[in-house]
Amino acid sequence: MIQSMTGFGKSVLQLPNKKITVEIKSLNSKNFDLNARIPSQYRERELDLRSIISNSLQRGKVDFSLYIEQTGTETAASVNAAVVKKYIQELKDLGLEGVSKNSDSQLLEIAMRLPDSLKTEREEIDEKEFEAIEKTVIEALAEINKFRSDEGAAMEKDLRLRVSNITNLLDQIIEVNPDRVANTRERLRKAVDDLKENIDENRFEQELVYYIEKYDINEEEVRLKNHLSYFNDNLNSTENNGRKLAFISQEMGREINTIGSKSNHAPMQQLVVQMKDELEKIKEQILNVL
Repeated sequence: MIQSMTGFGKSVLQLPNKKITVEIKSLNSKNFDLNARIPSQYRERELDLRSIISNSLQRGKVDFSLYIEQTGTETAASVNAAVVKKYIQELKDLGLEGVSKNSDSQLLEIAMRLPDSLKTEREEIDEKEFEAIEKTVIEALAEINKFRSDEGAAMEKDLRLRVSNITNLLDQIIEVNPDRVANTRERLRKAVDDLKENIDENRFEQELVYYIEKYDINEEEVRLKNHLSYFNDNLNSTENNGRKLAFISQEMGREINTIGSKSNHAPMQQLVVQMKDELEKIKEQILNVL
């Protein structure tokens, strides 16, 4: 079964003094591209988290977010009193205290918004806590992979329909091919008759056979059938083979284009146009296949 590259997963971990939320979103991409938003205290373990995510998702443009919300009384941040006092004094020196009785509180409010008003003590990573975070990341990955599989199942259904449509159109091309040959023979015969010249019938037949063989599409029919069968086989594969499906669809396009260039017959050309339309829909879907 194929998987989509699009998905979303979320998991929440509640610890005694903090709430940790993990969110993972992925979109289609040729390679694995991870954008990680992680609090500074966990930066030294970012490579570990990246490895877990890349091994699970393998491919796609991935956004990973780790949010920390303090729910207990403990906090790693405190007011940097010396810096705040200095800010207030400098604001007063600039004459920004105004005439309000609450000018000190107003200045304090302004000072608290300025850089370095809060200082954060660097926390050492608790290994048990980080193990719990890793477990939460794995839970979010399980959710996003389920999302990818569900969307992949819908994509697979549509891809099989498109392949079936191309197969049916190819069968119709095979049916009208004898008419195309007969039409070509008749057209050439009429063109020669219009010349009102005596011709060597044997030579005419030789030239006619050569001309018809030049526009023979039997090889293209056989190769296209093989490509369609191979495409279906790869839809059944348990491997992630979006790139292989894209390559097969390109080969299908080559054969369809060649049939179109050789057809020289309006009913067949109309069928080829329909085949191209179905193939374009296949290619659009494959862009999102893992």
